[in-house]
Amino acid sequence: MPPETRKMSFQKVVIERDTDSEESSSDEDDNDEDVEAEDEGGDVEGEVENGESIEDLPLSAGKKREKAPITISLKKVCKVCKRTGHEAGFKGATYIDCPMKPCFLCKMPGHTTMYCPHRVASEHGVVPAPRRSRLNSLNYVFERQLRPNVPTIKPAHVIPDRVSCAVIRYHSRRVTCLEFHPTSNSILLSGDKKGQLGVWDYVKVHEKTVYGNIHGCILNNMKFNPTNDGTIYTASSDGTISCTDLETGISSSLMNLNPNGWQGPSSWRMLYGLDVNSDKGLVLVADNFGYLYFVDVRSNDTRGEGILIHKKGSKVVGLHCNPAHPDLLLSCGNDHFARIWDMRQLKAGSSLCDLSHRRVVNSAYFSPQSGSKILTTSQDNRLRVWDSVHGNLDFPSREIVHSHDFNRHLTPFRAEWDPKDPSESLVVIGRYISENYNGAALHPIDFIDISTGQLIAEVIEPNITTISPVNKLHPRDDVLASGSSRSLFIWRPKEEYEILQQKDEKKIVVCGKANKKHDKKFDAESDDSDDDISALKRKNKSGKSIPKLPRSNLKGKR
Repeated sequence: MPPETRKMSFQKVVIERDTDSEESSSDEDDNDEDVEAEDEGGDVEGEVENGESIEDLPLSAGKKREKAPITISLKKVCKVCKRTGHEAGFKGATYIDCPMKPCFLCKMPGHTTMYCPHRVASEHGVVPAPRRSRLNSLNYVFERQLRPNVPTIKPAHVIPDRVSCAVIRYHSRRVTCLEFHPTSNSILLSGDKKGQLGVWDYVKVHEKTVYGNIHGCILNNMKFNPTNDGTIYTASSDGTISCTDLETGISSSLMNLNPNGWQGPSSWRMLYGLDVNSDKGLVLVADNFGYLYFVDVRSNDTRGEGILIHKKGSKVVGLHCNPAHPDLLLSCGNDHFARIWDMRQLKAGSSLCDLSHRRVVNSAYFSPQSGSKILTTSQDNRLRVWDSVHGNLDFPSREIVHSHDFNRHLTPFRAEWDPKDPSESLVVIGRYISENYNGAALHPIDFIDISTGQLIAEVIEPNITTISPVNKLHPRDDVLASGSSRSLFIWRPKEEYEILQQKDEKKIVVCGKANKKHDKKFDAESDDSDDDISALKRKNKSGKSIPKLPRSNLKGKR
């Protein structure tokens, strides 16, 4: 005889929906159905995922058969403002802004990023470069009769828009800086967050070397020795400057700001900005406390004491000597300023001009040929341009809205000049906000004409799904190098790409272990942390790092 089960009555489960909100793109929408539990055995547990509230009303002792319902709230809650009625975040390949916050792109209220006028037209609100005055008859005659017969001074821009070769997962951590060899056209150098230095011949593709004994943590910047192109200077967050021989990989330390080792984050000095003044024979480097230091190229010794050039306690992330007037120095930092200095009378508070910004300045560069223009990249999603260092520098000539504001786990975006452009108007910079390309969220690399603010081109590769914050244009060839996560990519124009494709010279080299989720794409996982200090806590009080792997495992072909 089968055992008898006792029948029990339970409460009804009622689900409240937010009908005004948009449908969620997450997996929880698949379970948004009404649930009723009646006359079934066992206990009822109100359990809802993703923080949905459950309101369980107590049962009345006298009315066991008429139980109050359990109410489950499925109202959509915005993760940004924590209010109900709307959602924010990615929906497929499209990012939806919170309507209660300013536009993420231009930082202005009243609209969202999807409908931002700066996103529709990059030159929106940009004042073009001033043109010549045509007030007299001579100018009128020139423009009307002679101008059509004069060839244009500004040549057409050649955009490298095809990936010709790449090395995937080349570095063990994300790429932080790139530099082309000054004489060997096919040699590309790269630094990473672990302090390693990579040397890659992208024509022979498979000839690549990684030196892992250069620095103990992030390699922030590097410049070639102007008198010996076989050596390169590097600055790192471990507080040292190294001079490395590219043939042997042997490096010598020129400066160590932390000779006593790790004494805590309040005293640890990290080096960021770096440049070489070939006329004066100096290596210039700046730290995270606002100080500038000099190293003599000939003797490899430190010259003098550090000079405070930015607000005390702020990072100086960029240094650039004017190519036409080497006595002029441009610096930028986390104190929201870019400053121009005269190196002949350099002392604290003696800047020639202070260029104010609303947020952190990631980079500041003079124009590569004449040195008369200034280009800065700031975290407020603005590229600022000054047309002349000899004019009025109180306000920039133009502000171009561009998406490069980010939170963590990325190398800062820097707009870079095209050193081959005689008009000094073309710059390249990676984009942070993704765009929907046939259902895939991709992050383009933008080519911008800074004289008008016009977007000349946006280059994408469907298989590159990661962000490309590090980009460098070749000083002699029509080549773009980009660093995306741990990988390096070489871009060429369509014409050259087709020639290489006919020769079957497009090569992709894969290093390291593949990620299971992205094994079919040129992708790599992001870093777990972007904290400079976390990598430095490995150092002991003697200033020496924890023993590393033998050099044979770190150097050579991978």
